[in-house]
Amino acid sequence: MPKPRSAQVSIDATPYYHCISRCVRRAFLCGIDVQTGVSYEHRRGWVEQKMLKLGQVFCIDVCAYAVMSNHYHVVLHINTQQAEQLSNKAVHARWQSLFKGNHLSARFLRDEPMTDAEMTVVNELTDTWRSRLMDISLFMRVLNEGIAREANTEDQCTGRFWEGRFKSQALLDEQALAACMAYVDLNPIRASMAETPEQSEFTSAQKRIQKTKTTPTNGTEAHQPKTLFPFVGNPRQPMPEGLPFKLEDYLQLLDWTGRCLREDKRGAIPANLPPILKRLNIEPKNWLYSAQHFEKSFKGFAGKLDSLKQKLPDLGYQRIPNVGVLLT
Repeated sequence: MPKPRSAQVSIDATPYYHCISRCVRRAFLCGIDVQTGVSYEHRRGWVEQKMLKLGQVFCIDVCAYAVMSNHYHVVLHINTQQAEQLSNKAVHARWQSLFKGNHLSARFLRDEPMTDAEMTVVNELTDTWRSRLMDISLFMRVLNEGIAREANTEDQCTGRFWEGRFKSQALLDEQALAACMAYVDLNPIRASMAETPEQSEFTSAQKRIQKTKTTPTNGTEAHQPKTLFPFVGNPRQPMPEGLPFKLEDYLQLLDWTGRCLREDKRGAIPANLPPILKRLNIEPKNWLYSAQHFEKSFKGFAGKLDSLKQKLPDLGYQRIPNVGVLLT
């Protein structure tokens, strides 16, 4: 029996999740319908803009994304530290930028005098809304509902646009996170929509690469898009908030993996392995397999066997389920 969404997302297990939404039947999210010749390419911008905008409102960071013809992928990070540091007014302001709110919240933001009973209600709302700003299900619902309404209006039709609720995979460790992000960023290359990551339109890889081109030549670190969760380097103490990899290592890994996928030579592994594979202790053959089949290889979660064993209680399992292909 499928596990409920509340059991699939556990902040105690991991803050990182891979989410996928697909269109129902033959509905086109983006791209060109080969049967009718109608282009829906402009909808890629809808998804990208709304996704990145929501990442600035929710306490949820966008790590990687790829907008395809009838589906999209996004890797999200639940930022509990950011949520806890938000002031009460910031919580109400963010919530009312998405939803209507209520008259008490509006009065609170205007600094109007309030009774103790009214402040009690406001504080309860603050706790509820602070929690919901970290809710991946709500993030995906707001994103998908907005796109569905725009698409149905443009198509002059009604009914379901998405085939169902989004699918999610918990990423339990660094190996799973890196593999999933690369899988997402390389989607257009696997689909023969682009030859290189920098040519992969409406992906986080292209956005990061474009931003690195503005890097000063004085040896400082590369600029990174403000709308994406930044790379902060290899794990260390104290560890700043961000992805536990170096940006240049990740981009090198994408380039190396993309070349291997395009060459389509089974069993042919180039000798010049990216350093990040050695640091993460991932076998090259397993890495390339996951870069092509990550979504199918892992069901509700992905990671090393040790990571899974350690986090079984947080995931609501008493024994190890069918885990598919491990990364190492």
